[in-house]
Amino acid sequence: MGGNTKGALHALTAFAIFSAHDTVVKFLGGTYSPFQIIFFTALFSFPIITMMLMGSTTKGNLLPVHPWWTAARTCATVVTGISAFYAFSTLPLTQVYAIIFAAPLLITVLAIPILGETVRLRRWIAVLVGLTGVVIVLRPGTAELSLGHLAALAAACGSAFASIIVRKIGSDERSVVLLLYPLAANCILMAFALPFVYRPMPLTDMAGAAGIALLGLLAASFVISAYRNGEAAIVAPMQYSQIIWATLFGALLFDEFPDGPTILGAAIVIASGVYIVLRESRSGQSANTPVLRTRTRFGVTTTPRLNTIFDRRTPND
Repeated sequence: MGGNTKGALHALTAFAIFSAHDTVVKFLGGTYSPFQIIFFTALFSFPIITMMLMGSTTKGNLLPVHPWWTAARTCATVVTGISAFYAFSTLPLTQVYAIIFAAPLLITVLAIPILGETVRLRRWIAVLVGLTGVVIVLRPGTAELSLGHLAALAAACGSAFASIIVRKIGSDERSVVLLLYPLAANCILMAFALPFVYRPMPLTDMAGAAGIALLGLLAASFVISAYRNGEAAIVAPMQYSQIIWATLFGALLFDEFPDGPTILGAAIVIASGVYIVLRESRSGQSANTPVLRTRTRFGVTTTPRLNTIFDRRTPND
């Protein structure tokens, strides 16, 4: 089996697991606040991450080299997690994905002021076309926009901002710092919110929260393996396979069926995102390749970055 084939298969597996992760989030979101779900998910992630990091031989401390950028990324990650979990709880899965798939488009735009990237006409057109797809999904004026739609947009923006910061400071910052600070922030901040939103969780629901943590970590390991084996231009577009799983899980488990505008808008957003990925992969088209070099899932950044654990050869991506 060739490297690209193996990379693509591992990526498809990763994003299928991520879709199952989001489905469990949606199940729990019907009963519990996103603050409570994120708190227990982060809490269950800590022992696993700690055990993995105990085997690290990398020297250094946990003080960030770029404290303000690290703080900004941590805030963006927290906002993204809350927004995404709320969106999954209140909207059909396909609608959420169609909106958060706009993150690569936003990364392209943010790369201009933050990375000094030059975006030429064709990629600008792709960005505008993709954002048109988001508007088609939202249908302002013809369909009622809810807080869930705004949350999905916030998740896309927060994910793009967090990803572009990693691209900016990743060469200087230890991956363990980029991993632990958002995880700790989620635990601490959600703990403050928990007394106001807490509802007792039976053992099955607590197991669901643990399942979210395990599924996220498992999927992240497959993403790292995919990039280790295949070219980024092959692996990155595989994220869009989540729309297939969202449609399947939504129909089977939640009686959700995407309507025409959602399908059309999602297709436009996906086509634009794939074009940008392919455009960046061409030599000389992008100095920083901010989308291709973002090796985590777009849209939802509550899953820790595991590069420091699974792939020490690519600590900065």
